Amino acid sequence: MATTLYGIKNCDTIKKARKWLDEAGIDYRFHDHRADGLTPEQLDLWLERLGWEALLNTRGTTFRALPEEAKQGIDTARARDLLLAHPAMIKRPLLDKDGELTLGFKADHYQSLFSR
Repeated sequence: MATTLYGIKNCDTIKKARKWLDEAGIDYRFHDHRADGLTPEQLDLWLERLGWEALLNTRGTTFRALPEEAKQGIDTARARDLLLAHPAMIKRPLLDKDGELTLGFKADHYQSLFSR
């Protein structure tokens, strides 16, 4: 199977995750939302499996810069529209290891994930 790390290349947490994967000798592909895009089908799968509450990064600068009315009454459909328009609002990193999705980076969690 395959491992893909999703995010944006200039994100500090992405850099930490990539460094960990590289140092651990893990073969993975990096998918940059900004450079490589985001398909509605991919996003729909993530929304179904993780939920918009987990996927939408409300602490990031992109979300905080939205007008107040755009931040109100968010549901799955509204979150989907926001994430397609602004993929940088997807919580990072999103790791897909053989179909198992993991949000965020914690070295000990990655260690347990890749030692199975």
